[in-house]
Amino acid sequence: MNTMPDFPKNRLTLPKSLGVLLIIAIILASLNLRPAVTSLGALLDLVIEDLQMNGFVAGMITGIPPLCFALLGPLAPRLAGKRGPELVVVAAMAAVPLGIALRSVAPGTGFFLLCTALALAGIAVGNILMPVLVKRWFPEKVGIATGAYTTAVALGASGVAGIAVPVNQMLGGNWRVGLGFWGLLALVALVLWVVVYFGLKNQIGHHQQQAKTDTQAADLGPMSKNSTAWWVALFFGGQSAVAYIFMGWLPKIFIDFGASPAFAGSLLAILLGVGVPLSFVMPALAAKFANQAPLVIVNGVVGMIAIIGMLIAPLQYAVLWVVLLGICGSNFPLALTMIGLKARTAAGVSRLSTFGQSAGYLLAFPGPFLVGVLHEVTGSWTAPMLLIAGLIIFQTLVGVMAGLPRYIEDAQRQEIL
Repeated sequence: MNTMPDFPKNRLTLPKSLGVLLIIAIILASLNLRPAVTSLGALLDLVIEDLQMNGFVAGMITGIPPLCFALLGPLAPRLAGKRGPELVVVAAMAAVPLGIALRSVAPGTGFFLLCTALALAGIAVGNILMPVLVKRWFPEKVGIATGAYTTAVALGASGVAGIAVPVNQMLGGNWRVGLGFWGLLALVALVLWVVVYFGLKNQIGHHQQQAKTDTQAADLGPMSKNSTAWWVALFFGGQSAVAYIFMGWLPKIFIDFGASPAFAGSLLAILLGVGVPLSFVMPALAAKFANQAPLVIVNGVVGMIAIIGMLIAPLQYAVLWVVLLGICGSNFPLALTMIGLKARTAAGVSRLSTFGQSAGYLLAFPGPFLVGVLHEVTGSWTAPMLLIAGLIIFQTLVGVMAGLPRYIEDAQRQEIL
């Protein structure tokens, strides 16, 4: 079990108090990278009914998040290159509560989708820049720091999915209030990031200059011609497709298998909840390996067991199957850790994060739609489950390649393998 070769160290020591404040800010920002999505999923029926959405528009909502992440994510490095990632995260944390608040008062479907896109734009930027901030400020603790923020992402997703309905009922049962409530969490993150930005202003200036130097020193070439970047992107896309399929369809799958709506909803909460501790463990574990392929293979085998089990005995061992799917879902923090490990500098991580997540989310976007189409055409969940099985095999194969001990800088201008 060998660690990856040396990473560049910060050339300016970060005061301990500021370092603690920064990691808290990163964790709090990460907590806000999913609630705008999962809270909407939990209250979707109420939103559809009130805004009188047709089936096509309602179906689009499940696919909008990865599409927005793919299309809007590339804006992050361009903005960060000019203003620094810290200031851009401040703007992203402002976009999230603003979008959540505005969509809660949306008079119609068009404005609702537009405001949702605004919140998702902030989330997309946060998705891209979290690995960059970790590499920039904690280069010797990539695994631990990545584990902290991916755990926060998982906690934000599972926690809100589990309590969104009770919170909405507690607030009077009005979906507008229930959705708007989660903007308060993002508002707290915004305030803390403003404090962090001004507290780190001198250090930020130093790192911004170093980032320019690293960018000039490393002629990476286009990521689209870098084989390592493509393997990471394909792995990220494969695991994202499976994740968004289950976030959108898992309750309905089990309801159609005969489960009660309450039990089916709890199964999704369990699946997401399993990811909370694993989101901390997996990055730290991955950072200890030069080659992350064995971890990918284990997750793939576990995922296939779950799919086979759901096809053979879906209800009898339902909790076991979703726990196994949750373990397989730890490919998400693993993919994010790879982004931090497969580049030598923060500038390289920024390029890889942008390409890997944007291309990956774009590949993931059709997944939820294809599942719905297959179910509609066949009237069964067998074909959709076989599609999911294929995606798990796909992400395992490309993940093995992505996990090989190499850097994007070592594959400059290579053609895709």
